[in-house]
Amino acid sequence: MHELPLITTMAAAFTAAWVLGLITQRLGLSPIVGYLLAGIVIGPYTPGFVADATLAAQLSEIGVILLMFGVGLHFHLKDLLAVRNVALPGALGQSLVATILGCVVALAWGWPLKSGVVLGMALAVASTVVLIRVLMDNKLLDTTHGHVAVGWLIVEDVLTVVVLVLIPAMGAGAGGAGGAPAAGGVTWTLLIALLKLAALVVILLLAGSRVIPWIMVSVARLRSRELFTLTVLVMAIAVAAGSAYFFGASMALGAFLAGMVVGQSPVSHQAAADALPLRDAFAVLFFCAVGMLFDPMFLVHHPGLVQ
Repeated sequence: MHELPLITTMAAAFTAAWVLGLITQRLGLSPIVGYLLAGIVIGPYTPGFVADATLAAQLSEIGVILLMFGVGLHFHLKDLLAVRNVALPGALGQSLVATILGCVVALAWGWPLKSGVVLGMALAVASTVVLIRVLMDNKLLDTTHGHVAVGWLIVEDVLTVVVLVLIPAMGAGAGGAGGAPAAGGVTWTLLIALLKLAALVVILLLAGSRVIPWIMVSVARLRSRELFTLTVLVMAIAVAAGSAYFFGASMALGAFLAGMVVGQSPVSHQAAADALPLRDAFAVLFFCAVGMLFDPMFLVHHPGLVQ
């Protein structure tokens, strides 16, 4: 029998998530807890079947893309601008406080300061998928609080790009005398990354707002359900992948911006309806992939680090 790692990974993840999701739901807990436990069960740190972690991580990215695309469908640029006075300083302040606390904790453990900065920056970034899913489950996504939360996440996505530029530079250390050349190189790299982000926003929200809705309407007029669904997937997945490959942005941010542009077309409701089933299914794989990363024995060996 031929090995089919993709199919077996999906089958194991969906089955384990279904069983444990039902159990946690009956216990009055969120099904997300069951999905995370399912990932632990099929992960490499527990006995029995071990799913392909690489494939699971890639499949989970599809869930992130479709989830953020669906959120973007219901948002307009004015919705984000309306909460900028809260989301922008809030996200920046929270990230600064988390980074400082990470440094304090790391120094208390005897870690070097650079490790503390990395720890703090990692803690400062919230899980977009988890927060969006919780907002959706509690019907808060379309409220003012939900808009603030989404705006907050968008700012954190931009900060993530900055962090990804700074971490390699911190690991490499100073590049020349006094570290000036290294600092100049980091500044230049960071500037390029921010310019790429600005270009992505301009292309999608300005140029894309004219082209993408026209494409959606043109395909809808062909009255082919398959072609329309395929067009929705292209707008979500291809644009997200292009955002990451060409502009260095996160796929979640690219998918969100693509969703905002598609949301301006007259057929946005049909696009949302077509993306919904796929979104929910692949979102489950995201939580399973996260669970696969968890080693239960780490709690036993290092209980103080997770308290």
